[in-house]
Amino acid sequence: MANTKVIAIANQKGGVGKSTSVYCIGAGLVASGHKVLLVDVDPQGDLTKMLGQRKPHELPLTLANKMNEVVSGIETAEHPEIMHHTEGFDFVPANRSLSAVEVGLVNVMSRETVLRQYLDTVKKDYDYVLLDCRPSLGMLVINALSASDYVLIPVQADYLAAEDMTELIGTVQSIKRQINPKLKVGGVFLTMANETNFRRDIVKSVRENFGKHLPVLQTVIPSTVRLAEISTADKSIFLHDPRGKAADAYRSLVKEVMSIGEKERSRASDLSR
Repeated sequence: MANTKVIAIANQKGGVGKSTSVYCIGAGLVASGHKVLLVDVDPQGDLTKMLGQRKPHELPLTLANKMNEVVSGIETAEHPEIMHHTEGFDFVPANRSLSAVEVGLVNVMSRETVLRQYLDTVKKDYDYVLLDCRPSLGMLVINALSASDYVLIPVQADYLAAEDMTELIGTVQSIKRQINPKLKVGGVFLTMANETNFRRDIVKSVRENFGKHLPVLQTVIPSTVRLAEISTADKSIFLHDPRGKAADAYRSLVKEVMSIGEKERSRASDLSR
């Protein structure tokens, strides 16, 4: 599978639905027939907990171990850190030991590409690799962006902080310039929109503010109690509330994510002819 797409889901603001989106996009891609790997790149381990590993600090093998192996020059053919989820995707868990890895990276050669070097050893088995980034612009996020083909940016619908977006986009542009020339913004998508948000006005303002410079995806993820329950439900929205509006929204988002990938794939095949 040479055409693996690596996607970072990033926003330096917390609480915008990053982990929920990674989980639901991953489950949706599997339902569409794709092989998917989710990677928790956040020492808080929110995605890991959401996927049923309630005590991530007790896990013997996590992303931290594998990044440390890369730094130490250890190469292994086995990947016991990869766990399988009942909804059909694989995932690499994280816990707070990843914080120590991030601090240690400061003194490492090629420190921006440690995660990429690890993913290069596992991604061939997957169509999509989704990276759940921590809410910051530190070395772990730089590693995630350096390893990615594109970044998806969830933005809370009632919190349109242009300054935050500007900072993240600036980081993306500098990584594209200096480390990863293939990195693109796949799209901005709105999360946690409720009916009192005057959703149309917000969507319109996002398109006006960012649409000239960035792709703004059509899908708007609603704010629903059922979606909030995902963090402890041990199942994605497609199993938790399959007929609800949040499940419908994530189905639409998955289609948009696949279409970004398909545009890239068809362009690549055109170029190779």
